[in-house]
Amino acid sequence: MKRLSVNEAIDLIENAPLHELGKMALARKKELHPDGITTFIVDRNINYTNVCWVDCKFCAFYRHAKEEDAYVLSFEEIGKKIEELIAIGGTQILFQGGVHPKLKIEWYEELVGYISKHYPSITIHGFSAVEIDYIARVSKISTKEVLRRLNEKGLYSMPGAGAEILSDRVRDIIAPKKCDTADWLRIHKEAHELGIKTTATMMFGTVESTREIVEHWEHIRNLQDETAGFRAFILWSFQGLNTKLMQEFPEIKKQSSNVYLRLLAVSRLFLDNFKNIQSSWVTQGSYVGQLALLFGANDLGSTMMEENVVKAAGASFRMNQDQMIELIKDVGEIPAKRNTNYDILEKF
Repeated sequence: MKRLSVNEAIDLIENAPLHELGKMALARKKELHPDGITTFIVDRNINYTNVCWVDCKFCAFYRHAKEEDAYVLSFEEIGKKIEELIAIGGTQILFQGGVHPKLKIEWYEELVGYISKHYPSITIHGFSAVEIDYIARVSKISTKEVLRRLNEKGLYSMPGAGAEILSDRVRDIIAPKKCDTADWLRIHKEAHELGIKTTATMMFGTVESTREIVEHWEHIRNLQDETAGFRAFILWSFQGLNTKLMQEFPEIKKQSSNVYLRLLAVSRLFLDNFKNIQSSWVTQGSYVGQLALLFGANDLGSTMMEENVVKAAGASFRMNQDQMIELIKDVGEIPAKRNTNYDILEKF
């Protein structure tokens, strides 16, 4: 199959009929996943702190250290959340927080070590490139050293959070204190070199152009060619309630399901070296999340026992394992519970 160019992908997004995009993306998905299995994972998002100095304009979750409702969870509180997850058959924690200005590498080592020791059955999928970047700066060590030390304590996998749009023009507007595009890519490359697999993400629907969306895909496709270190790609739309960005740019409109499905389908065609693409039912709702399975997604992501960041910005969709199984069966596919590696644990 001929690889899509940036200009061809832009043309598809802007001009192709939606049903044609769906047909093309579904055909590509079936080439990669001929067994008709759609996966999901039972996990929990644990936000260990909401204290953050980065002040992203699109975020409604963060607090400054002196605010009344600022918190850092104790290890015991985190342990209790993990025990609740284990009780429902969970296998992974998605572990991230605000970028806390005072927590250094030793605190994180102790935390990861505590979880690994007390809950060895749980996989730690944690810390965005932005967190890794700041831990390195505040601890006066390299990002690669941060990753190595956390990996030795039990960090298994790294989420793609903090990517937003990998365009420095966009980043300078919506999150000027975050690491730039080159640093985000470098940190993921360092993780891959250490054997830490990661995911790649995108948040669309702020101030980016179609070209910047596709160039984001080009960045991660190029890195995947080099390292094969990304397990999956996850796309979601900006949730604007309670955010400074919506106050500053009132012209930003909530993204339609049509736009989401167009982008999802073209990402499946463009990211030809990514096997797994997740449906973002958390921002789109369960039925558009289900429709995404016909537009290239092969994974429903997490049952989301707990999610706080997107909820703070106004999206509060919820789904349990039984509902996921039903939605997958409803489109004629075989539901399967997976782990972080995308190994099948159980089919339904």
